[in-house]
Amino acid sequence: MARRRARPRPGGSYALYLLPGALLSLLVIVMPLAMNVGISFTRWSGVGSAEWIGLENYTRLLGDENFWASFRNILFLIVAMAVVPTLLGLVLAAVLFDYVAKQIGPRTAKVLRSGFYLPQVLPVAVTGIVWGWILNPSFGALNAILTNAGLDSLARNWLGDPAYALYSVMVMLVWFQLGYPVVMFMSGLQRVDPSLYEAASIDGAGWWQRFWRIAVHQIKPEIYVVLVTTTIAALKVFGQIFVLTRGGPGNATLVPSYFAYQNFFERAQVGYGSAIATVLTVIIVVLAVVFLRIQARGERRDLL
Repeated sequence: MARRRARPRPGGSYALYLLPGALLSLLVIVMPLAMNVGISFTRWSGVGSAEWIGLENYTRLLGDENFWASFRNILFLIVAMAVVPTLLGLVLAAVLFDYVAKQIGPRTAKVLRSGFYLPQVLPVAVTGIVWGWILNPSFGALNAILTNAGLDSLARNWLGDPAYALYSVMVMLVWFQLGYPVVMFMSGLQRVDPSLYEAASIDGAGWWQRFWRIAVHQIKPEIYVVLVTTTIAALKVFGQIFVLTRGGPGNATLVPSYFAYQNFFERAQVGYGSAIATVLTVIIVVLAVVFLRIQARGERRDLL
């Protein structure tokens, strides 16, 4: 009697398909991260031998005014890239979905949605250069508009004055980031059951009540995703700062990622730059875990 061949276990060969991704993650993420953490305990200029100094770089961070200034500035950028775009994105998505698509047409809503998202597609260097032209104190469009409107007193050196530089960058980042929440929230609104809106309308609920009590509640997963991703993007923002201000004037727009870059490549203090990058990585991971736990707790509460 022929021996019966054992049937292969379903999914037994899936590991082969996961192996290339796992190897790439190991080479591109895990190993560089481990090397960065190791270098953060050394004094190294990038060439020659590294000198082990233990926690000296981290102790130095605690007394570094620029380090604390960079994290103080990043709080403002979190407002500009996470808080404001999320709030504006909710309202704009609701207007496009509930009014523009229904009263004017879905094609118009899609065009407007694409327009809001366009800054996300453009290269960061291009958007930074364009905004640099707009905010230029000599020939910039903003000061020219103010001058032609008879508001010369409002013209400023927007990126060169420490009092206005950070706020100018914040305005640019709101414009840059706004399209992402609009697209996410419009996608989420499409899965809300229309009967909920109809029932609320019958009970006398207005547009704002339907939006706040039904729409926002139903798209909580999208809101959590947007807040997590935009907060992480704000913490590691680099390109816009590099193109527009280089962290200046002074340290008015200095952020941790650019501060680490300065120590890596401009000052040849690779160990210190690695310590800054390690602290930033730990903060990002902790915030991501906190957000995910809050989201999971909210989902469990909704199921009860």
